[in-house]
Amino acid sequence: MRYYLIAGEASGDLHGSNLIKGLAALDSDCRLRFWGGEKMEQSAQEAREHTLVHDYRDGAVMGLTEVLSKAGKLLGRLSECKKDILSFRPDAVILIDYPGFNMKIARFCHEKGIKVFYYIAPKTWASREGRNRKLKKYVDMLFPVFPFELDYFRSRGIPFIYKGNPLLDAVDNHSYKELEGHSEGDYVAILAGSRAAEISRMMPVCMQVVDLMGTSRASSGLRYVIAAAPGASPEQYAPYIQGRSNVEIVFGRTYDVLKGARAAVINSGTASLEAALIGTPQVVGWNTSALTFFAAKYILRVTDHIKYISLGNLCLDKLVFKELIQDDFNAGSVVSELERLCWDEEYRQEMKQSYAQIRSSLGGRGASERVAAAMIGCMEKLK
Repeated sequence: MRYYLIAGEASGDLHGSNLIKGLAALDSDCRLRFWGGEKMEQSAQEAREHTLVHDYRDGAVMGLTEVLSKAGKLLGRLSECKKDILSFRPDAVILIDYPGFNMKIARFCHEKGIKVFYYIAPKTWASREGRNRKLKKYVDMLFPVFPFELDYFRSRGIPFIYKGNPLLDAVDNHSYKELEGHSEGDYVAILAGSRAAEISRMMPVCMQVVDLMGTSRASSGLRYVIAAAPGASPEQYAPYIQGRSNVEIVFGRTYDVLKGARAAVINSGTASLEAALIGTPQVVGWNTSALTFFAAKYILRVTDHIKYISLGNLCLDKLVFKELIQDDFNAGSVVSELERLCWDEEYRQEMKQSYAQIRSSLGGRGASERVAAAMIGCMEKLK
């Protein structure tokens, strides 16, 4: 069968790559075109035919300010994508997260009579609840990946299939290697996000943290390893590091960086859940432009039942690890939490015990192949 997949960011590339492995293993005639990245392209080698149409690293955007400034480019990509889908004539289009773009593609495909599967459901339980009507109308089957989403989508009458969370596969199947020149626990990991805007907002605070930690008797010997974003360059980080000898950048080894870290400072996103599954004590930081933050507060005030921004905390509906948001994400607050994460053994163990509960809530391994099998089954039924 012919599958057209669309992922627009690093986490989508990761989940898409594991899904592609499942599709290729179960469908000997698997033919793929996709928008994604390096991981999806590597997995697609197992398919009968494959083409990477567009690399997500060329133009990922975040927040209202960036969307407005790049609106023309985004519209051009939508037009390009629609034409390419019609030319390929897929049996199904598989949308992976990235709702600002993918919801528009869902409507287009539905109107053209193309089957639409949505993998990694839009977070309508947190904001943009109006999208539920479009999910119900334009998507043939939704594939959510978090157990706390199920009652919500059921109550909205949106058909879905839940087969677990694919991050367990990604984390548990990784071949971990210790970083050269490091022993376990001698550094703090810094994950500043996957987009340029995130990096530019996280890094100044993180470097202030590095300097303050260096004045602490307990933490002065720690080093700091930045797990660089996919597609980022050293030049994006260099202006912030400014020759600090205790800071280094590592590319393409995020899981290895997290595994060996004593603790981590992480931009809110998939990485915070990955850290929980790997077992790294963490503090989450998130800030954005004043305009985007104002818009987010306006949108989210109608969903005040959502208490947290991090997926791990949402899984257990409790504050497993701290979230420092907007003005609260400052060097003093981060240092205070990091000192605890690094040296308070009881605090560390309590967090790790909650991590085990998060892992249990996400089901067992093999979710990616189970989802692939469910999608193939759905296409047979919908013929």
